[in-house]
Amino acid sequence: MFNVMSDSTVRHAASLSLSSAGEASSSDSSSRPGTSGPASGRIRRALPFMGPAMIAAVAYIDPGNFATNIEAGSRYGYTLLWVVLWANLMAMLIQTLSARLGLATGQNLAEVIRARFPRPLVWAFWVQAEIVAIATDLAEFLGAALAFNLLFGLSMLEGALLTGAITYGVLVMQRYGFRMMEMIIGAMILAVSAGFLLEIILSRPPVEPIIYGLLTPSFPDSHAIFLAAGILGATVMPHVIYLHSALSQNRIRVRDSGERRRVMGYYRLDVIIGMALAGLINLAMLVLAAKVFHGNGETGVASITESYKLLSPLMGHDAASLIFGFTLLLAGLSSSIVGTLSGQVVMQGFVNFRIPMWLRRVITMAPAIAIILIGLPEQQVLVASQVVLSFGIPFALVPLLMFTANRKLMGDLVNRHWVTAMGILVAAIIIMLNGYVLVGELL
Repeated sequence: MFNVMSDSTVRHAASLSLSSAGEASSSDSSSRPGTSGPASGRIRRALPFMGPAMIAAVAYIDPGNFATNIEAGSRYGYTLLWVVLWANLMAMLIQTLSARLGLATGQNLAEVIRARFPRPLVWAFWVQAEIVAIATDLAEFLGAALAFNLLFGLSMLEGALLTGAITYGVLVMQRYGFRMMEMIIGAMILAVSAGFLLEIILSRPPVEPIIYGLLTPSFPDSHAIFLAAGILGATVMPHVIYLHSALSQNRIRVRDSGERRRVMGYYRLDVIIGMALAGLINLAMLVLAAKVFHGNGETGVASITESYKLLSPLMGHDAASLIFGFTLLLAGLSSSIVGTLSGQVVMQGFVNFRIPMWLRRVITMAPAIAIILIGLPEQQVLVASQVVLSFGIPFALVPLLMFTANRKLMGDLVNRHWVTAMGILVAAIIIMLNGYVLVGELL
């Protein structure tokens, strides 16, 4: 079993929370029907269950998101804000289903596929999942290496090697319990959030066009559709669909259906908080690019490097570029950690094979090192990698929908019919958008 779930401290705290929740419910039902205790008590009981969605949320703010959101904002202003909003709502649904599968079955998505699909199909799923993992690490390594280059003047190769060393060092800290890992990654996300909050305060974007962009779906041209696929791939990331099910599969052993439903309620809250935070960061990225670049006539800004160099001059604040650079660095480092964890889940789940973490880190670094040595433009590579991720989504999403709609497998956590219908609609939209982009690229 994937070792992120071996943290007995989290499991014990969650067990105590479930016990206290049951006692509070019984006590309250006799005196105050319809309540479950003071708000502070409910929050305290929920804390042990918080964390899996925060880990998953890191993948939604990786350097690929920087690339797609910056280009979308600079080219089209606030027009594609609605894509970010709807992609994030899709992510909430999908991550909830992933957590539900792990809780109900005690297995992650890759393990359920291995147990129920024919062997040749399992291997095909594994191969495509590894390709997606490579595309994921490519974006994360390039982004973090670029941040080291912009902030400290390191070469891209030096930045990539330093990124690998730092992320491996953090991963080693799993031996002190996975709760420590959750706290480190959570702190990184909060720092990124604070950075973009400062950027938005400094740029002072207008409210009306933001609201209009959120509520008015449109595609100005065919390239906007390509960018929308990139935004979707950068937001609804397939590798964290596998990871989230692993993070919830044995976090707490429940004793009955009532406890299982209570735990699912906590996981749902965790998803809402984590995905909402990631969504706000993504919206802030696009709004910042729309206000600073598009608003000043710089509609050709299509790379992270250009953004870093232009932010301070255009905003009139020396700190603007530095804040942007450090948010990119933290996003790259944290998402690289999560990408490696996801790779372990994929390999162990599909083929029941595990390699040392350091070897996994070296293997996934190799494509990024090759890209750096070849000297390909980072923006084109980052956007293309996100489109690859978008094509990988159905391979994770379709089985997830099949399994979570199976009452025999899921028991009392089986999807309601309307949830399955919404999931099918989301999958259909993603597949049609991918098909359109693929035809457009080939013709």
